[in-house]
Amino acid sequence: MNIKLYTTTGCGYCIKMKELFKRAEIEDYEEIVIGNDDKVQRHELITKYPMAYGYPFVTIDEEPIGSLVEVAKWMLKEGFIQSPKKDG
Repeated sequence: MNIKLYTTTGCGYCIKMKELFKRAEIEDYEEIVIGNDDKVQRHELITKYPMAYGYPFVTIDEEPIGSLVEVAKWMLKEGFIQSPKKDG
């Protein structure tokens, strides 16, 4: 599984995504930091993945997964994490 995590500096959601990866015990991923002034790299990313309008953004095997919420849903579905049990 080839996981790419696109981030930008100073992004709180990017930090939360890395915490989610840690919780899911996913350590083998490539982080690609896109600088705030790197218009060429941003343009290339959006051209390839039009839905990548914000950060963090994750692809797996070149397939777009999405941002924090979409990745969390994917991890739940694939069994990497479990939802917290609610006291009933």
